[in-house]
Amino acid sequence: MASEPDRRRAGMRFALAAIYIAAGFAHLAVPDKFLAIAPSWVPFPIEVILVTGICEIAGSIALLTTPLRWWAGVALALYALCVWPANIKHALECIDVPPIPNSWLYHGPRLVLQPVLIWWALYCADVIAWPWRRQRG
Repeated sequence: MASEPDRRRAGMRFALAAIYIAAGFAHLAVPDKFLAIAPSWVPFPIEVILVTGICEIAGSIALLTTPLRWWAGVALALYALCVWPANIKHALECIDVPPIPNSWLYHGPRLVLQPVLIWWALYCADVIAWPWRRQRG
């Protein structure tokens, strides 16, 4: 029988996978909405948006697959770090991307919680333990 921390970690893993699967399909379905917030220094932005959608979906599936879980957690954490500039641009330039609210009530928490999203991926993948200790083999 799984312990409480194991059940918590599994629940958080499924929730994170669902979030990234939804985001991945959104990147593939409406890449033009993401193009509006892509920083100008991103090369081939539409292609990058489509590839990131595929990576989000693949990372979600890998997060739920035991042999790939550790790598998926690291990749999703790095991904969350790499998209932070787009989130910053979205907020600072007040870019309207419906149905996302164009308000600091959305942008403020979104920017502040980005490190939590990074931690969440690492925790769900057993890369780190609660709160910040490295998981022992």
